[in-house]
Amino acid sequence: MAKPRKAWRGHDATGRTKGDGKVTALPLALVQEPAWRALSPKAQMTYIWLRFEGRDRQFSNNGKIQLSVRQAAQRLGIHRNAAAGGFQELQQKGFVVVTAMAALGVTGEARGPSYELTEFPLPQASHPVGRRLYKAWKPGNDFEAVRHPANNPKGANGKNIPSRKAGRCCPEKEDG
Repeated sequence: MAKPRKAWRGHDATGRTKGDGKVTALPLALVQEPAWRALSPKAQMTYIWLRFEGRDRQFSNNGKIQLSVRQAAQRLGIHRNAAAGGFQELQQKGFVVVTAMAALGVTGEARGPSYELTEFPLPQASHPVGRRLYKAWKPGNDFEAVRHPANNPKGANGKNIPSRKAGRCCPEKEDG
């Protein structure tokens, strides 16, 4: 008689994971692409977390996938600036495209940027495969990355107030 399997931490007796059950697989063809090999580990892990945000196996929410820099930083255990660099790399190598910029709503509720994973087709696309821009990437020929603008680029109250550090000088005193 076979001895029952002992479940290890995070798994049940059948070997299946407990919890929300989200799993993602990276195709071997993807990780063998020169663009993937050129990514830093933080960018590779950011891509995996973006794949977890897919709604189903067909990625029916592709083009509307949202993961903020702060969320990615928290999940990866790195600084926000490092996580932002991961998103930039993914855009430069053609793995993701920003479809909608981050915004702050009228009610003050923030909305992170939306992404398209170019590996998968958009839901409304007529062709069954994604654009796969990363296949066209060549070393030294990065794609353009969208940079998110500063929250208030013109300064306080819309007035263009120069930085205190940027070449300020004192007004001359008038003799009077």
